[in-house]
Amino acid sequence: MTIAPIVHSVTVSAPPERAFALFTGRMGGWWKPGMTIGAQPHVEIVVEPRAGGRWFERDADGNETDWGSVLAWEPPGRALLGWQLNGNFAFDPELVTEVEITFIPVGTGTRVTLTHSRLERYGDAADRVAAQLSGGWPTLVQMFADFSEEQAS
Repeated sequence: MTIAPIVHSVTVSAPPERAFALFTGRMGGWWKPGMTIGAQPHVEIVVEPRAGGRWFERDADGNETDWGSVLAWEPPGRALLGWQLNGNFAFDPELVTEVEITFIPVGTGTRVTLTHSRLERYGDAADRVAAQLSGGWPTLVQMFADFSEEQAS
């Protein structure tokens, strides 16, 4: 069984270097509150800037909740993150789907494309999880675009 990847793109006015830094380094600033998995609201979402790094959220008390890992780190053009949340949106170290974010120059701005693939790894829950993610990623990518524009002003 193959599940089509979820793909969503936006164009932001920031150059690729700035868009990459905002997306990966300031994720907690644009990620929608309440759309995380920790017991408490996040104050920070961390993508450690290297292949093999962690991807996690941190709450106000310093508690960390893993989301996945960094599979590839290629600034300013690409980051590949291992999304390790199961069908119930709980961390599962045995499950890895892929979230690739690319940053392509367009004029003086950047086309940012998020592709979430390997969704068939959810097995029997794949269709349900893909439908949920298809509803969530466009909102989050647009929130990034709005945040990027706010940071430019």
